[in-house]
Amino acid sequence: MDKKRIFRKIYSQKSVKKIEKKIHLLGSSCSFQVFDFLNMRFLVEGIAFLFCILFQAKGYFLAPMVVLILHFGSEYLFLDYAIKKRAHRLEDEAIFFFEVLSLTLQGGKNLVSALKITSHSIDSELALEFEKSLNEMKLGKSFSESLSAMKERIPSDTINNAISNIIQASIFGNNIEESLNNQLDFLRDKRLLDVKSEIAKLPTKISILSVVFFIPILLLVILAPVLINLVMR
Repeated sequence: MDKKRIFRKIYSQKSVKKIEKKIHLLGSSCSFQVFDFLNMRFLVEGIAFLFCILFQAKGYFLAPMVVLILHFGSEYLFLDYAIKKRAHRLEDEAIFFFEVLSLTLQGGKNLVSALKITSHSIDSELALEFEKSLNEMKLGKSFSESLSAMKERIPSDTINNAISNIIQASIFGNNIEESLNNQLDFLRDKRLLDVKSEIAKLPTKISILSVVFFIPILLLVILAPVLINLVMR
């Protein structure tokens, strides 16, 4: 029996599929597989559980909480948070990528040729994903099949909408340039809203920093003479 079959008996099929889907959203450059993550998490949880039981006075109460924190915290940190950051990064790259693609299409190239030229010309993660999809066509996949598979590696609904429009244009011969321009306008507006949202959060962040760092220092300066007098007595 191979390792995958053994591991599938340890972990539920639902958990495997959920983690596998999230790992796909990390992109084709992701270096670890679903069972690498599950096994490492299981190992760390087991070590933490034994450590709490053996070396902590209230280990029987502490161990389950530590395991739960590690279980959900590791999934959020290494998968959910990484996926969220990647989505923002891809959306920033998409603006330039689709601008170049639109200009290439205006130059008279067909859709597949325009995508090849654009993906080879741009050094970005999104370009690498398109390049991988185009390479899959050499292995027998159709254009629509390779781009549909690419959508499973993209954590942005906006980019996936653009990919769906490209697929439809290849099947029905629709005008893709107008659709790309609409997606570009949406991406630019979304980016502007994100910047405004970050600016709006700055006063709150500054207030928190003031409470954590500046107010204690200020209190120390004010109370320093009193503390010195108490020590000198």
